[in-house]
Amino acid sequence: MTAPAGAPATQDGEEPAPVASRWDPRTWPWWCQTLAVYAAARLFSAIAFVVTAQHQVESYFGPAAPSYLQFTGGWWDALWYQQIAEGGYPSELPRDEQGVVQQNPWAFFPLFPILVRGLMAVTTAPWHVVAPILALVLGGAATVVIYRLVEKGAPRAVAARPGLPLATVLLVSVFPTAVVLQVGYTESLALLLIASALLLLVERRYLLTAVVVLALGFTRAVALPMAAVIVVHAVVRWWGSRKGTDHLGLRDAGGLVALAASAVVSGVAWPLICGWVTGEKDGYLLTQESWRGVHEVVPFGAWGYVSHFWFGEWAWWVVGAGALLVLAVLVVPAAWRLGNELHTWPAAYVLYIAAAIEPGSSLARFLLLAFPFAAVTAGVVTRPAVARRLWLGAVVAVMLGLQLVWIWNTWRLTPPYGWPP
Repeated sequence: MTAPAGAPATQDGEEPAPVASRWDPRTWPWWCQTLAVYAAARLFSAIAFVVTAQHQVESYFGPAAPSYLQFTGGWWDALWYQQIAEGGYPSELPRDEQGVVQQNPWAFFPLFPILVRGLMAVTTAPWHVVAPILALVLGGAATVVIYRLVEKGAPRAVAARPGLPLATVLLVSVFPTAVVLQVGYTESLALLLIASALLLLVERRYLLTAVVVLALGFTRAVALPMAAVIVVHAVVRWWGSRKGTDHLGLRDAGGLVALAASAVVSGVAWPLICGWVTGEKDGYLLTQESWRGVHEVVPFGAWGYVSHFWFGEWAWWVVGAGALLVLAVLVVPAAWRLGNELHTWPAAYVLYIAAAIEPGSSLARFLLLAFPFAAVTAGVVTRPAVARRLWLGAVVAVMLGLQLVWIWNTWRLTPPYGWPP
């Protein structure tokens, strides 16, 4: 049989090998597949934003039916970050007539608005253009790091569930509140820094990890759960050294000490800066209290009055069910197959936010940073292949549906919750 013109040469009697299509995503490099998944998810969210914006009335944040960039760059907390980028932080804490500290920019960390400010100066573009575009790019970089982190940090899980890194990226990208990866918020930057810190820790590049952890301290208040991951990593290495399965030399030991010190600095730097600039050593805590319904920060204390407000006598049953669900996700076999770092981070982080925040609409957004849960969810079903695909497809469908609900009910500001102009 004569091969068609242009077909690759073959030995006598053999059919020519099929040429892989450049349009077949399965033939693309891993990072192309990752970014393609992320881009498709963000396009879905962008369409949802555009449709929702057409039903947005005029509000404190902007005009009725805002453009996509206005809607993603100037609504809710994005306005606070814009104020920081354009005007910095106040030298005095604002107070009411009774002397109670009011909500102010010190509650929001500076690294993201500083980056946006720099790009605004270079491009001369306004905040509502630069901020969501930068967030979108940082979110894409974060998914690339997450792919490598799952691949390197959870080898047992990847062996049990082929395709786990890309499946994890998919579930992170379609998470109901993943829409904040394309708005003027810090989630994209925080996700990138957290994933990078965990990857560098897995690779035992401790000094670079320390640099990332320091940057994280000016992005989100997550130093305590990151410190827990560092401690677990160090203990596992020390124990392995004692058993002879690992070697913890002086260089690595010194690097871990430096990393631990960076976690401490990361945790206290911003509150200290706030206290120094405002002249009030507890200025950051007072600012955080201004967002609380009872104007006080007590670990786990907010769950009592918030849950009773929403659920009445069923409050503790609902809270208990939520806690059991999180615990179940952490103890299923798919979770234990993760590496120590990937397993410890969501456990420490969820415990931390449960203790530190007042539960509300932001809770679902904060859970995005517990991204190893996506690897657990994808890894629950390991075989056969058709079952994996059906399970993943069902989870994606549910998450996309919840994403539409979140954008419509949470991002859209309507009376009586709005502020008339």
